[in-house]
Amino acid sequence: MTTGTTAIWGRAEQQDFRSRVRGCLLGGAIGDALGAGIEFDSLAAIREQHGSAGVTDYVPAYGRRGAVTDDTQMTLFTVDGLIRAHVRRDTGAWHPPTDVHAAYRRWAATQRDWGPDERKKDDGWLAREEWLYAQRAPGNACLSGLADDRMGTVDAPKNPQSKGCGTVMRSAPFGLLVGWEPQLVFQLAVECAAQTHGHPTGYLAAGATAAIVHALARGESLDHAVQRALAQLATRPGHEETTDALKRALGAVRQGLPGPERVESLGEGWVAEEALAMAVYCALVAEDVRHGLLLAVNHGGDSDSTGAVCGNLLGALHGETALPPAWVAELEGRATILELADDFAMEMTQGPALHSPGASSPAWLARYPRA
Repeated sequence: MTTGTTAIWGRAEQQDFRSRVRGCLLGGAIGDALGAGIEFDSLAAIREQHGSAGVTDYVPAYGRRGAVTDDTQMTLFTVDGLIRAHVRRDTGAWHPPTDVHAAYRRWAATQRDWGPDERKKDDGWLAREEWLYAQRAPGNACLSGLADDRMGTVDAPKNPQSKGCGTVMRSAPFGLLVGWEPQLVFQLAVECAAQTHGHPTGYLAAGATAAIVHALARGESLDHAVQRALAQLATRPGHEETTDALKRALGAVRQGLPGPERVESLGEGWVAEEALAMAVYCALVAEDVRHGLLLAVNHGGDSDSTGAVCGNLLGALHGETALPPAWVAELEGRATILELADDFAMEMTQGPALHSPGASSPAWLARYPRA
């Protein structure tokens, strides 16, 4: 796999890119946290407990306000795997799905280990973040797909009947590879989704998610980004469910004022194509980030996943400064998310200054070992 054209980065372009990376990762985590406390509630139960408008702020989940779930955990390990792939390329090895799979296996260890004390040096810094060692309702397909060291592929996927939203909720970082050609971004997301979810809809929805984020991170409009994703989907066998879901999301925009009932007309979000369609719809009709995220979580379905994907989209579209400051301030893991976002942006824009086959920053290799 090659990366296609390489971007030329001026200072303004680097700053814009970093803002979009931060926005995408923080926005996804905020949407995740907004939905975490109501993930398994019906719309009627949400309104009964929180009022006719539903939740309008963080509500307690997992013992605190602003807590994130497995959606954010896995997204962070996607980023870690992508950085590691670029660093390891110095050795002559270049197969990003393998590096992302290794990162997902490090995430899986956080779901069974007590803490980071036993982690090896080669696991890097993210795997030693103690706050990540918490079970936040991880999906069964994600856990079972990563239970052994065999890597699922499109030809031989793990969980071939599964199309749960565990693919789309972790796939936005692939879209942040803005120096890559769009079809390669799509393909990488597909290959990494098949490591846990083998149904074509599961992995093609992940590819579409990455394709949309990729266009947004390059400065395109959301509507144009969705059209690009639809064009890529059309070339793939088994695309019909994902294509139909995205087209229904586009159609819903023209059907009147947005509200929870309109969101629920697109599904519940437990499966990949529904979660993507609901998130896309909410991002398309959003008056601002706050409005879009609250719309994305106030429904009787997988609120944290639809909120997370919507946050990824709006953050990549508008950048970090568009995010509500109070939500950023109270977000669990904010420091880690920002640190990882900045590392990713630095690797993508200034990687050759950090490492090469001949000379590398020891501090960088300690954070992202080549092993």
